[in-house]
Formats: sequence, structure tokens, C-alpha cells
Amino acid sequence: MAEQTEKEKAPSSLENLTCPLCLDIFDEATILTLCGHTFCRKCLKNYDLSHLDLDHMICPLCRKITKLSANRVDDFLTNVTVNGLVDNYHAECGGMNAVLEMRPKCTACKFHQDAVSFCKTCNFYMCTNCDCSHEQLTSHYEGHEIVSILDIINGKVTISHLSEKCCIHKQENKDMFCEDCKVHVCFKCVIVCHQNHNIKNQADFEQQLRLKVNDLVQRCAAKKTELEKNIQNVEVQRHEVYTAVQKLQDDVSQAYSIKAKELEENHQNLIEQINAVKRSFDDDLSVLKSKDRQRIKSICSSISLVSNDRLGRLETDSLSAHTLLCKELDAMLKEATDHTSAAAITKKAQEKRFKPAVDTRLDLGSISESDPNLQVVQCVDLQRDSMFGMTQYSEDSVAIAYWDALGVDIIDLTGKQEQYANIPSNIDCYDLVFQEDRSLCVSTGTDEAYLYSPNGSRKSTIHVKDNVFSRINRSPSNEILIASSEKQFYIYDPTGSTLKHTVPTKNNITRQLSATRSGLIVTSSCNCTNPSVVTVYDRDGNAGKSLQAPFKVHLYAAVDEQDRVYVASVDCKNDNVVIRLYDLDGLSLKERVEFNVLNITLDGTRCYLVFLSPDMLAFACDKKLHFIKVSL
Repeated sequence: MAEQTEKEKAPSSLENLTCPLCLDIFDEATILTLCGHTFCRKCLKNYDLSHLDLDHMICPLCRKITKLSANRVDDFLTNVTVNGLVDNYHAECGGMNAVLEMRPKCTACKFHQDAVSFCKTCNFYMCTNCDCSHEQLTSHYEGHEIVSILDIINGKVTISHLSEKCCIHKQENKDMFCEDCKVHVCFKCVIVCHQNHNIKNQADFEQQLRLKVNDLVQRCAAKKTELEKNIQNVEVQRHEVYTAVQKLQDDVSQAYSIKAKELEENHQNLIEQINAVKRSFDDDLSVLKSKDRQRIKSICSSISLVSNDRLGRLETDSLSAHTLLCKELDAMLKEATDHTSAAAITKKAQEKRFKPAVDTRLDLGSISESDPNLQVVQCVDLQRDSMFGMTQYSEDSVAIAYWDALGVDIIDLTGKQEQYANIPSNIDCYDLVFQEDRSLCVSTGTDEAYLYSPNGSRKSTIHVKDNVFSRINRSPSNEILIASSEKQFYIYDPTGSTLKHTVPTKNNITRQLSATRSGLIVTSSCNCTNPSVVTVYDRDGNAGKSLQAPFKVHLYAAVDEQDRVYVASVDCKNDNVVIRLYDLDGLSLKERVEFNVLNITLDGTRCYLVFLSPDMLAFACDKKLHFIKVSL
């Protein structure tokens, strides 16, 4: 009797050892700490794979939330009790016994013996006796479909769900499913407790669930295929990214090689200059040394002639000759020895200085997010008459010169305009430039230019020969540049008192001129009859190949802090402006960037382009001033 009781409890114990997710015996039973429900650890890991974006796990049964640590499922506690029961179960019912233990019991009679078959017609598991009854009572069970229990266990045959008995209404099968309550119910339960609920037949519910599962399986397979293709595409894109990055690296390396070559050439040139200086001073010292040796030789020669033993036998001519030699030797000995020339040469050598380049950055370039472009960020209507000249006042402001005794205005990026107070307000200003110490040099449009100190006092007057409507600028070393209306321009020292260079040009009517750190001069020349050109000159008048614009297109050039040249092409016919950036290649210009077209309203042909900072230009045309943002 005790054995029968244990056997009757076996199915119930087996249900308690089944994982709710995989519906199999627990494999390393693991407990969710918040709700206490237990699952296989591998089932929880598979469940977690679809929720890796969460820092918690939602229980598949009760939907309560359990927080996850860094190791996620691996840090969950093992259900020691359940694992012990599983081990006992496997020990008692291992191998074939486990298969036999899992065999269903007969539901056709009250003895609950092991089932050997299943009647699909009656929907009963049958023991040996019941199976024989079905075969023998043909008049009652004829046509019933019976399948072997082993075929069911081995998966050769599938059967529909065997309804359970209702725990409340003992004689009723729970062959319905309430979708609202998520429970299986019998017909009487529906009438009593589940009225107006969404009730489905058990078979229909199982069929829908089966179809849903099949759909999910198909969608999972399709999604898996899609994701695998996406992973392949990611790897393809990774290769493309690596190729693009490698190109960036190659471009940077090439730029570095070019800069390194230029630096090496500059280094070799400086070393050669130093060696030349060394040879020059060495030659000067050798000359001093040679002169002193020559004097020693002369003294020795003279003393040998006048101090021999034949002086007592000298005749009249010999006496006269020796007397003269003695006089010359005496004078030679009285000559002062040059003790200072060598020291002077040493001092001169010690006064030699290396002057580093003004730009202390060695810029190889930059990696941009997009194509280079220009954007007008501010357009200012000038309050006075038309602009005649313009210069940088700060990194975000300019100074505008006006004709007819209207003085100078300072205009910043916000559009604020105010008159510059440190010069006479009634002065005619044709062009202007500020020096590093904030002194202001003003071209009056005649043969004179004035240099004012920062406090407004006039420091000097520069007289320019045969110059009318002169353009003015300064070099990085503060030299004053003045362009003549004739085919030449002048370079004065920072005080304006000394004319250092007069440089002939190929073109007249220079509209703008700028200087580079290396001493080159970039000029913009245009008039109504000749094409507009931009030309680079050295201080000896040598010129490179000019940039030439089409008819009715005027060019204006400005030099930035890296000796790059911005050139604005002003198309008066089509009412637009195109700005290009050039690199200096000797005395020629090599195009680097062509920016987008600027649709700027052109009030006339009197224009001016000024560099303010690495990301800002200023362009003025008659009565309008434009601040232009540069993105390289």
C-alpha cells in the first residue's frame, strides 16, 4: 500500500520539478530573488539574451522585476532544494525507468495503472485492461483510433491536450480558456464566475497558440536572417570606414612629409647661411692675422739690413740708405698694434641672431566634418557715404575709411558702428591700416599719408612721389606699404621716415596690397579697360604668374596669418561673389579651395576683402559690409 502511495505521488512530484520555460526537468535550478520563482539557469540566460538593453529581469510568470548586477544571470542564487530533489529523482528514476516514470496513467478506469495506449476518440489514456476492452467490445468501440503510448513518448504521434477535471466542479473538464483571467475553466465556471469574459474553446486556444508560436518561430528565423545580414553589412561598412580612415592617415602622412621636407630644406638653408657667416668671419680674422705676420716679416727684414757688421765700412750712399731704413723701421715700430679688430669681429659674430618664424604653429591641416564653406553671418548697412578703404581692427571688427572728410568708423560683428575718435574728424581717408602698437596710418588720397599715435597725435607725414588715391597696408614686421597709381609700390620703415624699397609692377591701379611673413607682396589690380589680376611680387620686382579674371569680374586679395591668400571674384554682371583660397608656390598661387557662391547684393564695384581670423573674413562693397564665417 505504501508503494502504491509513493507511485501515486510520483506524477505530482514530477510536475514540481518541471521548468515553466522549457517544460523539462530543471537543469541547475536558479531562483529569481524578488519573486522566488525558479527556472533553469540556461533558460534564464536565453531569456536574458533578448533583454540585454535592460538592467533588470522581468519574471516570465508574475512580471515582477529583479535587478541585475554586472554578471547578470550568473549572479542569481541556485535553488539548492529543487536541485536536490532533481538529483534524487534522477537517482531513483534514471535511464529507462525515467521514461517509464514519465509514462501517463490510465484515465479510463479508476485503478490509474500505467497507460499503454491512447484513444483519440475517447480522449483517454488506457491501461492494458482498458486497451483489451476497446479491442474486444467492437460493437461499442468500433472505429475508435488508438495509438501506442511508446509512439507518443518517442514523438512519432501527437495527441491533443487531455482536459483536466475542474477542482470545483469535479465532473466537468477544464476544456475552456478565459483570456481575461488567463486560466483554464469548465463550462460551469464560465456560467458562474466568468460571464462576459473572453472565453475560448481549449482546442481553439491551443490551435491559436500553436499558430502564434509558429508565426513567432518564422519571424524569429526571418529576424535572425535579417540581423545576420545586418552584421555582414556592418563588417562591410567597417571595411569602408577603415579605408576612409586609412585615407585620412595617408593624407596626414603626406602633409607631414611635405612639411618635414620643407622644414629640412629650411634647416639646410639656415645651416648653409651659418656656414657662410662662419667663413666670412674666419676670412676677416685670417686677414688680420696675415697683416700682423707681414709686419713681423717686414720688421725682421729691416732689422737684418740695418744691424749687420758692415756698418763701419759704409760709404756715402750706403749710409743714406741705412739711415732711411732706420727711419722707416722706427716709424714701423711706432705704428699702433691693432688690438681691437679681432674683438670687434667677435662682437659682430655674437650679435648675429636667429629670428624664428612669426607663426609658431606647424599646422599640417585639419579633418573637417563637411566640405569647406562660407556663410554670411552679418550684413551691415554703412551709415555714412560709400566705403573707400577697410582694415582689420580686431578679430571681429573692422575700421572703415570714408572720403570727403567723413573720418573713420569702427564696426563689429554685432553691427555696432561708432566713429574712431583718435584722429581729426574732418580728415579725408582714402585707405588706412593699424600697426601692432595701434598707431594708425591714413592715406589721404593725395601724395601724403599721415601716421597717428594711439592717443591721436600725428607722429609723422609720409610724402609719396607722384601718388594719387594711394592704397595702404602694412607687413607683419610693421613696414608701411603704399601702392602708387603708377606701376609701382613703396615699402617704408615702420616710422614712415625711410623709403626701403620701390618695387615696379606690371599693372597699374592697385586696389589692394598685402604682405606675407616671408616678405612677398600680393597685389590686386583692376580698372575698367584691363582685366583684373592678382600678382605676387618679391622686393626686387620679380613677379609670378598672375591670376586673371574674365571681363567685368574684379579680384580682391587678402593674406591670412599662414601666408595663404583669399581671393574674392566679384561678378558685377551676375551679382555674386566667389571666394577661393590659394597657397603660395614661390611667386605663384596654387588653388586650394573654391568655396560656395555668395549671393551678395553688389551696390557698385568699389570692394575690399580683409582677413580677420582663421574663421572670419570681412567683405565690403560700397555701402554694405559683410562678415563671412569660414569653415575649412
